[in-house]
Amino acid sequence: MKQVLITGANRGIGLELANLYSEKGYTVYAACRKSSEPLRRLGVKIFEGLDLTQSQSFETLSGFLTGVKLDILINNAGILIPDNLESVDFTELETQILVNAIGPIRLSRLLLPKLGTHSKLIFITSRMGSIADNTSGAYYGYRMSKAALNAGAVSLARDLAPKKISVGIFHPGMVATEMTGRQGIPPREAAEGLSHLVEKLSPERSGRFFHQNGEELPW
Repeated sequence: MKQVLITGANRGIGLELANLYSEKGYTVYAACRKSSEPLRRLGVKIFEGLDLTQSQSFETLSGFLTGVKLDILINNAGILIPDNLESVDFTELETQILVNAIGPIRLSRLLLPKLGTHSKLIFITSRMGSIADNTSGAYYGYRMSKAALNAGAVSLARDLAPKKISVGIFHPGMVATEMTGRQGIPPREAAEGLSHLVEKLSPERSGRFFHQNGEELPW
């Protein structure tokens, strides 16, 4: 039976990904700060207490996964704090970079021993991290954090190529979650598109930036 770890799995896209992979027959490890009733109803293996600003919680998660070999690791957890040039709070900007960029890369490095040959390392990012695609400005913390995540994920793709671990950098689209004020496509639709990208992920596609609809995005 294949095994997948999904962070930020208590709601939104992460919850739908946990549901989808459970339906596919995977053993699902769902990591989150605090579980939710919808997640508990799935009957997956839940790890509570994951805080991407606290490295100790990474070590505890690694212990929770003792003996586990992951086929897929999906770094989905993240935060969005809207801002503009006048309102940007630099403490909040730093928090977004820590949670959205540093945390996922740090967690992935810690869990690399649990990823075998031909496994897949996924980062749920945003096209708002695309410099070429930025035509509207603002969102300093979120844009900077996702651009940093994209850069780190590309480096991982290069560094992990000899181990035949493929790295996916995927934008889920505008999804109707708490983060977006319930605007956008249903989370299930986003999860299905993302899972299709995971299936198609190969060494040749590793380190490239894709929309869940299959479109390749600019950096």
